[in-house]
Amino acid sequence: MRVAEVMDEIARLTPSYGGISFRRLEKGGLQWPCPTAEHPGTPILHTQMFTRGKGQFMPVTYKPPAEMADDNYPLILTTGRKLFQYHTGTMSRKVKGLNVFHGEELVEINPEDASNLGIADGEPVKVISRRGAVTAKARLTDISPAGVVFMTFHFAESPTNQLTNPVLDPVAKIPEFKVCAVRIEKPGTPSK
Repeated sequence: MRVAEVMDEIARLTPSYGGISFRRLEKGGLQWPCPTAEHPGTPILHTQMFTRGKGQFMPVTYKPPAEMADDNYPLILTTGRKLFQYHTGTMSRKVKGLNVFHGEELVEINPEDASNLGIADGEPVKVISRRGAVTAKARLTDISPAGVVFMTFHFAESPTNQLTNPVLDPVAKIPEFKVCAVRIEKPGTPSK
């Protein structure tokens, strides 16, 4: 099946893509909804009214995370993705070219925190939470504010999500994977 045939099938089965074709896409970007071949596309979705639903906004009251930094775990770990890998890397890590850009787990740490811990850029470190420990290389960066470290969850060799807090949000019922207290040590250092 050719690429154009795939796009034709999508347009035939999905009304909001009805006017999008491979031929039209070759001329430049085209944003949905684009229901007919004559439709110019919709660069800004909600200009006069909400397309789906009524757009009801609900204020929320701030609730602190279940786990805060303390004397034993003085840093906050937050997790996320990097451009060159996807989720647990089961597919993207098989692409040699992507691994050139991001081929191993890094612990992004503020230079001030690294200096206080005697950690150099590129040095292996152990990140420890109440649930476990993983080892990865330190990457010193001002992107992480002092007191916060960042890791992805792309690498099975450094299973970051084993560190995160599984406590559930009372409304959304999702685990609190984005905030947990950790400490960082050099491998071989006796744990506290």
